[in-house]
Amino acid sequence: MPRTDRASRVISAPPATVYGALLDRESLEAWMPPDGMRGRIEQWDPRPGGGFRMVLTYLDPTDSPGKTSDATDVVDVGFADLVPAECVVQRAVFESDDPSYAGTMTMTWHLAAAGDVTEVTVTATDVPPGIDQTDHEAGIASSLANLASYVEAAG
Repeated sequence: MPRTDRASRVISAPPATVYGALLDRESLEAWMPPDGMRGRIEQWDPRPGGGFRMVLTYLDPTDSPGKTSDATDVVDVGFADLVPAECVVQRAVFESDDPSYAGTMTMTWHLAAAGDVTEVTVTATDVPPGIDQTDHEAGIASSLANLASYVEAAG
């Protein structure tokens, strides 16, 4: 049965600023990796139909074996839809020999203006069963916290 994971956060920045951080290579490398990981983007094409390939490396892989190797998760992300200052829809496929990580997960980043702030809601649909729901939602929340710190510090 398909699963949906979700997290949201209010960020003290306008939607255009948050949207910009979702489509800037250096910004993504800085804020997207959740706590305990670092990220590197290998390919970059920020347009509908384009996408990126990110290598996420666990700082301490002892308790968190990677999906691609012992210490890494490699994910190919396509941009399915880009609506400036409103929405980014990504289709993510993990590179893994483990069938429990197979399939395409859709990540929708919805931005809603609320005065001087933006509520960012991330909805992940068709989450592969190998990804623990509690860990995944905590990871999304961590990325959102990193995004907030990143754009709020820049503003």
